[in-house]
Amino acid sequence: MSKFFCLLALAVAASAQAGPMGFKDSTMAMGDLSPNWREAWLNHAVTPRDAFGAGGVYMRSDNKRLTREFGELSYTRLLHRVNGEHSQANFWFIGGVGPVRGNDFAGSKTMLAPGISADYETTRVYVSGALRLYRATGLQHDYASVRTGFSFYEVDYDEVQPWFIVEARRMRGLSEKTEVTPLLRLIHKSYFVELGINNMKQGRFNFMYIF
Repeated sequence: MSKFFCLLALAVAASAQAGPMGFKDSTMAMGDLSPNWREAWLNHAVTPRDAFGAGGVYMRSDNKRLTREFGELSYTRLLHRVNGEHSQANFWFIGGVGPVRGNDFAGSKTMLAPGISADYETTRVYVSGALRLYRATGLQHDYASVRTGFSFYEVDYDEVQPWFIVEARRMRGLSEKTEVTPLLRLIHKSYFVELGINNMKQGRFNFMYIF
């Protein structure tokens, strides 16, 4: 395999939004941690295009009055992939179902969370967008995000590559603000970590590991 395609494989495998699952028979662990949004999940790729997993999401409103805790079983599907000479584009489906609890209602409700995401990347440029509909009886917490960024320089396949990423995201029903976060991402062939501070002066830490 040429150096370019090794680097492209690294970028694709370690992309937060572009790669919600790993290669066949791999297991992926991911986390997204901030004061108003905390998410962690694990999935296993049973084919090159299908993965099943489980995870949990904690959501909090900007005024800190409302909280949601959602535990989900998930299914991820690579719907379409386009390989260019020096690029790759992907289109994904992610679906989840499970109980959701809140501090403003008793007991739990069944929540459905279908979503789609799309991305385009090379070894130096990355663009993605995602949408998930978190729906339960009386609850509509739809989530949308867009990301873009660039790598500072190319590296060999087994070296760490630094990226600068900017993400904007918003959640219906819990926030009236658009959260914008610049992030420093460090990618290796089997993991990445991201650190940043958003426009509300809140810290954020993301990670992914494939094993």
